[in-house]
Amino acid sequence: MSENTPKENKRIVSGMRPTGPLHLGHYFGVLKNWVELQETHECLFFVADWHALTTEYADPKRIKGFVPELVKDWVAAGLDPEKCVLFQQSQVKEHVELHLLLSMLTPVSWLERCPTYKDQLTELAAKDLTTYGFLGYPVLMASDILLYKPAFVPVGQDQLPHLELTREIARRANHLYGNFFPEPQALLTPDAKLTGLDGRKMSKSYGNAIGLSEDPASMKKKVMSMLTCEKRARLTDPGDPKECNLFPYHELLTDPARLPEIVEGCTHATWGCGDCKKLLVESMTAFLEPIRDRRKAFDAKPDLVRELLEKGNAAARQRACRNLEAFRKKLNLNF
Repeated sequence: MSENTPKENKRIVSGMRPTGPLHLGHYFGVLKNWVELQETHECLFFVADWHALTTEYADPKRIKGFVPELVKDWVAAGLDPEKCVLFQQSQVKEHVELHLLLSMLTPVSWLERCPTYKDQLTELAAKDLTTYGFLGYPVLMASDILLYKPAFVPVGQDQLPHLELTREIARRANHLYGNFFPEPQALLTPDAKLTGLDGRKMSKSYGNAIGLSEDPASMKKKVMSMLTCEKRARLTDPGDPKECNLFPYHELLTDPARLPEIVEGCTHATWGCGDCKKLLVESMTAFLEPIRDRRKAFDAKPDLVRELLEKGNAAARQRACRNLEAFRKKLNLNF
């Protein structure tokens, strides 16, 4: 994509950690928004493999295999390498140099007050996360963003503190060395969170997620075992779609014209939960089938992911080198 495109003043940067196959929660929480943004903004989306090391440093072997699988899911879900730049964080070394430079000016207290820091320490108590890398990952995240001088960063409500820290780091750098980094604005992602099949947070580790590349038979088995409204202990008991784990899935996947029929059937007990699940299987099949088909294109071209990333890495590196060299001059480090 040319630097002189009309999209340039609306540049966006965002990334995703390669930790396993993507599921419906990833699609409706992040990917759907990315697919829409690539039509209106200059977008750079990266595989955050260095970020994955912050929690997986003790056993990093699987990360390498997750990288191409993540890219396959992205493209299958609708990201178009002709409309956006897809690249791998660790293959653009400028991220690390800017991380180092920004770490020199970032107070430790800023990192310790980050709200997710202590939350993650508690949530992932089984892992030793008392490392510099884990404490300092917001600085790496700031470098991922500021390196490309974007106007916007798409984030959910819970990620706003991280973006504000990035803005604070940009302000401090600008104060010390003169204006250089724009302060990226939050582009709030619409809240479309799906709970897992069992009502808990959707997570691969809980086994309660539907993968974007899920086998049809496996998907059907999972849907038919989903928890439903507790009020419907018997077929004749009326239910409440607002209290049913299935209904949010119908709202996202089923033809909107069918939703009144679902509400009527549930609240008046003219539908059984099995009927509701069968309709969801049909809706989910219609949604996932094109994604699976697009993913199969990679099977016929084993080198396609490598070629795609090489092209994206080169495009990202071109921007990164130019901006980092200019920042070095600000620090008088352009020897």
